Amino acid sequence: MREQNTRVARGPAGWWRRGERWWWDHRLRFADWFYAIGSFPMVALVQIMPDIGLLRPVLTPLFMSGDTPLLVVLGVVFYLVPAGLVSVAVLFRRSRPHWLLALAFGLLLLFGNMLPAAFALYSYAVHFDDRRLLAGWFAVQALALYVALDVNLLAYVFNFGLFLVVPTTLGLWVGTRRQLIDRLQERAERLEREKHLMAEHAITAERTRIAREMHDVVAHRVSLMVLHAGGLEVSAEDPRTAEAAGLIRTTGREALAELRGILGVLRDEDGERAPTAPQPVLVDIDRLVGEWRDAGMVVDRGDTGGFDDLPPTVQRTAFRVVQEGLTNAAKHARGARVTLELRRKGDTLEVEVANGPATVAAPPPPSSGYGLAGIRERVALAGGSLTAGPRFDGGWRLSVVLPVSGGHEAEGE
Repeated sequence: MREQNTRVARGPAGWWRRGERWWWDHRLRFADWFYAIGSFPMVALVQIMPDIGLLRPVLTPLFMSGDTPLLVVLGVVFYLVPAGLVSVAVLFRRSRPHWLLALAFGLLLLFGNMLPAAFALYSYAVHFDDRRLLAGWFAVQALALYVALDVNLLAYVFNFGLFLVVPTTLGLWVGTRRQLIDRLQERAERLEREKHLMAEHAITAERTRIAREMHDVVAHRVSLMVLHAGGLEVSAEDPRTAEAAGLIRTTGREALAELRGILGVLRDEDGERAPTAPQPVLVDIDRLVGEWRDAGMVVDRGDTGGFDDLPPTVQRTAFRVVQEGLTNAAKHARGARVTLELRRKGDTLEVEVANGPATVAAPPPPSSGYGLAGIRERVALAGGSLTAGPRFDGGWRLSVVLPVSGGHEAEGE
C-alpha cells in the first residue's frame, strides 16, 4: 500500500496536487505581478488624457513647442516613469502600503491621475485594519483631488465618489469579509482542537474507570485465589495436592504481576511510567508449554526451526496465537491431547494448535468470547490470515499464516 501511494504521488495526479499547493501558496504574489503589469498602461494612458493637475499649466506650453527630442524626454519623465513607479509600488502594496499611497497622492495632486489613488485606498482597506490611518489617507487624497480638479462642485462630487468613496467602501467590505472568514476558520480549528481534547479527557477517564473496576474485581479475586492456594500448599498432606496448589499460587502471582502492568497502562497517571517489561517471543513458547504440561495438559510440539531472524512483531503475534490456542483447549477440551506445530515456509510462518475432543466431563468455564476475535485482529494487523473451526473427530483446530515481513506493529504491544 505504501508503494502504491508513492507511485500515485510521483504520477500525474501527484504533480497536479503539488502544483495546486504551490499555486495556492504563491497566489497573492502572482496577483501582485498581475496588478503591477496591468496598471502600467492604464496609469500611463490616464497621465496623458486629462488636462488637470498643478503641473499642467507648466507642461502644456512645453508639449506645444514641437521640439521632438524635448517631447520624448518629457514623455519619458512625466508619463512612463510615473507609471513604472506605480507598478513597482503595487508589488509592495501588502508590505509597504505607504509607498503606493504617497505616490498616488503625488500623481493626483500634480497630474490629476485618480487611478493610483483609487487602487491604493482599495488595497489598504483590504489588507490592513488601521481605520484611523485609512481615514487620514482618504482625507489627504480628497484634498489633492480638490486642488487638482478645476471643475464645478457637481463634477468634483462625481469624481470624489467614483474614485475615492467607491474603492474605499469596496475595500472595507472585502477586508471585513476576509477577516470574518479567517476568524471563522480559526474558531472552527479551535473547536476541533477542543473536541479532540475533550475526547482525550473522556478516554482517559474511561481508562481510569476500567482500571479501577479491574482492580476492585479481578485483582481482588485473584489475590484471594493466591492466598488460598498458598494456605493449601502449606497444609496439604498429599505431595501432589501441594504441588498443584503451588502451581496455582505461582500462576496467580504471575497473573497479578501482568494485571498490575495492564492497570498501569490504563491509568496513565502523571509521574508514573508504563511498565517496560520485554514482550514474549517464540523463545518463550517453551516456558508456556511447560506451564501447561505442569498443569496436566498433554502437548505434542513440532517445530521446523529457523525462527531467529523473524521480526519481533511476527514472533509476538505467533506467541499470542499459541497462548490463545492452548487456553481454549484447556477450557473447552479437558483431558484432550493438544498438537502444536510451527512451520517456517519461505516468507511465511504457519502456526497450528489442534486438540481432540474432551475426555473429562466438566462444567464449561466462564468465557468472554473475545479471545478469538482479539487474535483475529492481531493477525490482521500483522498481514496474515486465520482459520479456526471444528475437526472431523469433534476437536478444534486453530491455524494462522503470518508473513515474515510487512507486518505493522500492533497497538498495545
